[in-house]
Amino acid sequence: MDERFDVVIAGAGPAGAQCARDLATREYDVLVLETEAEAAFPKQSNKSTGGTFPSMLTAFNVPDDVVMQFTDSIVLESPNGSYSRPQTGAVLEFADFKRFLVRDGREKGAQYRFDARVSGPVVENDEVVGVRYNGDEEVYADVVVDATGPAAPLARALDVVDLQREKQAIGVEYEFEGVDLDHPDYADLHDAMMLRLDHDLAPGGYSWIFHTGDDTAKVGLCYIQNESHREYGKDGMTIDGYLDYWIETDPRFADATRLEGKQHRGSAHIQMPTGLSTDNFIAIGDTVPTIDPLWGEGIHKGMKSARAAAITVDSCLTPHEQDTSAEQMAVYDHLWHTEVAPKMRTRLLMTELLYLAPNERYDTLMRDLNRAPAETLNEANRGNLRSLLKLLHVKDASILKRLAEERFRN
Repeated sequence: MDERFDVVIAGAGPAGAQCARDLATREYDVLVLETEAEAAFPKQSNKSTGGTFPSMLTAFNVPDDVVMQFTDSIVLESPNGSYSRPQTGAVLEFADFKRFLVRDGREKGAQYRFDARVSGPVVENDEVVGVRYNGDEEVYADVVVDATGPAAPLARALDVVDLQREKQAIGVEYEFEGVDLDHPDYADLHDAMMLRLDHDLAPGGYSWIFHTGDDTAKVGLCYIQNESHREYGKDGMTIDGYLDYWIETDPRFADATRLEGKQHRGSAHIQMPTGLSTDNFIAIGDTVPTIDPLWGEGIHKGMKSARAAAITVDSCLTPHEQDTSAEQMAVYDHLWHTEVAPKMRTRLLMTELLYLAPNERYDTLMRDLNRAPAETLNEANRGNLRSLLKLLHVKDASILKRLAEERFRN
């Protein structure tokens, strides 16, 4: 007989596991399919820097014991300047965080099947009715959720998403001990998350140092292979090469030692979603994609997209006559645009402008931020155009022109 569940979720990352938690709490019959072996989980998918905010922990009942370090400030750096502001943060031990979500979901009633590589949807009468995995194995459900991230085998097959290669950001991160967090030539990074805008180190992206306690830190960088990467990039240098170059040239790492086995790699798309749902189907987390385009924070938004999906599924399956049509599943689309990632287009515009700016403009931005009221950056970060305009200069017309030309080419 065919295996059947209320909901089948592909992927046990933060979004998939949280969606399972929420649905199991509502007593739905949920199955999560995860590619990795359970004994090693999440060895291959331990990709995130784990930088998020305490509000996420509170909203989703995540215990403090998965937190490596609570931070109390955010520092922005440019080649010759810096800006600091108070902002409570949380640097997670990402593997522990993922294992907690799985464990808690199981306790609530969700079922997990590891070593289960999803290959595509099962489609009948032009509608998805299940999931195919491990070759020819199939499982059926009223609703299917794709939480596999950029791989998106279900969402791609159903033409729900169109993840563009030129919009894909790649990143690498290591953990270090012996980092000089209060070097006299730089801002104090104790209890801080630092993001650095510097095309010499991360052309077309940014680098970071997240304090994780004592003299340890997560150190990494990411970039998109955009026009700035092509203009400022070093011939033949890989992303690992850029990280090595930073470690070798920054005096804060003069006595630092890379911690064995503490390497994280990942990718995410920085673009507007082309779709979010269809009949009997929802895409969540980085499958959509949902990562914050400006700050690169994806955990909180991924969790919020999971909850929006669970709310949608509940509204579709609760009535006496269930309705999982595209029209009803579009409740998720509305929640995504209003609650998960509001003003996404404006924030994407800000991100593209930021990456196209030269290093000298980053230095100017640091000076502007130090002079401006603190609320200016907060409002700009929320997508407020008026606050964004306060940070623009007449000379930025050339950057706007480059942005228009790049968008036209794409």
